[in-house]
This record gives sequence, C-alpha cells and structure tokens, in this order.
Amino acid sequence: MQRKNSKFIFDVVFSGLFVVILSPLYLFAAIGVKLSSKGPIIFKQKRIGLHAKEFTIYKFRSMGKDAEKNGPELSSSHDNRITKFGQFMRRTRLDEIPQFFNVLKGDMSIVGPRPERKYYIDQIVEVAPEFRLLLKTKPGITSLGQVKFGYAENIEQMLERLKFDIIYVKNMSLYLDFKILIFTILTIIKQDGK
Repeated sequence: MQRKNSKFIFDVVFSGLFVVILSPLYLFAAIGVKLSSKGPIIFKQKRIGLHAKEFTIYKFRSMGKDAEKNGPELSSSHDNRITKFGQFMRRTRLDEIPQFFNVLKGDMSIVGPRPERKYYIDQIVEVAPEFRLLLKTKPGITSLGQVKFGYAENIEQMLERLKFDIIYVKNMSLYLDFKILIFTILTIIKQDGK
C-alpha cells in the first residue's frame, strides 16, 4: 500500500510539474500539428488500462485525419500515414505529452506498461496469456518495454516487448521508475525514439 501511495504522489506531482514546464512545447506541438495537416490537434483513442477498464488516451495527432479508415493498423518505421511533423514528434516523443493529463485523471501512470487496444490484446492473450499480468497495474506514458525495445510494428514485436514489461511489473519500485524516466529523457534528447 505504501508503494502504491508513493507512486500515486510521484505521478501527480511530476505530471503537474511537467504540464507547467512543458507548456511552451504543448503550444509548439499544437501549432505544428495544425499547420502540417488537416484534422484535430489531439488524437483520442480507446485503450485498455488497470483491471481491463477502457479509457480514452490523448496524443498529439501524428498521422493524417483518416489513418485507420480501414480498421486498426499498427504503425511502422516507413508508414506513409505519418506526417512529416508527426515523424519529428515521434522521434522526440512529443506526441505523447498530452498523456500527462491522462495521469492527472488517474487513468495512467508516468511509468508503466504501454496501454494497448482490445483488438490487439485479444490476439496477444491467445499466444501469451501472461499479458493479463500487465492489467494489474496502471499503464504508463513510458515503460521498460519502450526504452529497451521501442514501438512495436506487429504482434510478434509486441510479444518481444512484453518480456520487458513483465520484468517491470514483477520488480516495480520508485527507483526503477526513476531509472526508466532517465532512459526516456535520454531517448528524447538523442531523438532516437523508435
């Protein structure tokens, strides 16, 4: 219980600070998205979180307006649906910063397994039922899977990333959260987000 309370305080305090400190970047990203392509500035999507509860995740839109008109489709490194400004945001993880509001709402943590869509979870669980372990904690803006593996382009890569997320869930601590946060910041500075 003490660990959960510490993580909650960590999430709320740091999310509030990041929203204030990064406010110029929110404005920069919003203008960049608006000028680079037609459509809404904020991209909203249903994801599965703690205890398999559905919530709405927020991102700065990095793709064209109707990117999934033919149904769910994972992004790839050569995805022509991603705008030029969207590519920059993904390299620097700038598209993810609206999720600090998800943290303040209580749907996410700063660090935790990345939330997936039910469409993909159903496929993953058929092969790796241990994925359900991830649903026992809040999903995060960044994760051990993100810093060690990166974005997944298919189910096979999701399964590879899953190994790191299970390690995280079994070894959760504020120390590990800080470590992952530092690795994430280094990724942003180097602009080598996958």
